[in-house]
Amino acid sequence: MEKGSNQNQVGSSKEQKWRHPGGKLREHGAENLSDAELLAILISTGIKGKTAEEIAEEILAKFGSFKGIANQPLEKFLGIKGLADVKIIRIASAFEIARRIVDQVLSEKSITRKEDEKKEKK
Repeated sequence: MEKGSNQNQVGSSKEQKWRHPGGKLREHGAENLSDAELLAILISTGIKGKTAEEIAEEILAKFGSFKGIANQPLEKFLGIKGLADVKIIRIASAFEIARRIVDQVLSEKSITRKEDEKKEKK
């Protein structure tokens, strides 16, 4: 374990509880985190009286899902207490990366399908 990395850890080493979902991701993998926990990692820190995970839950409640979040203009996030420019830009960047991955996968599938169709015609 890295020097100082136990500061976000609570409990014994056999049964770890994490104060922030980043530790849970490291321990159990991203696929085992909820949508709110993944979003909380992007948000990073909360504000007085409101954790990053609570901010993430509010965002998901307001927009319904990751798909709902992805279709919103950045200005819609400014009304959520605990979000400012840096956190909103971090979220927008992650969603743009995801959109580009989807575009690449769909493009590759389309190319593969066209190649398969050409082979069938021969």
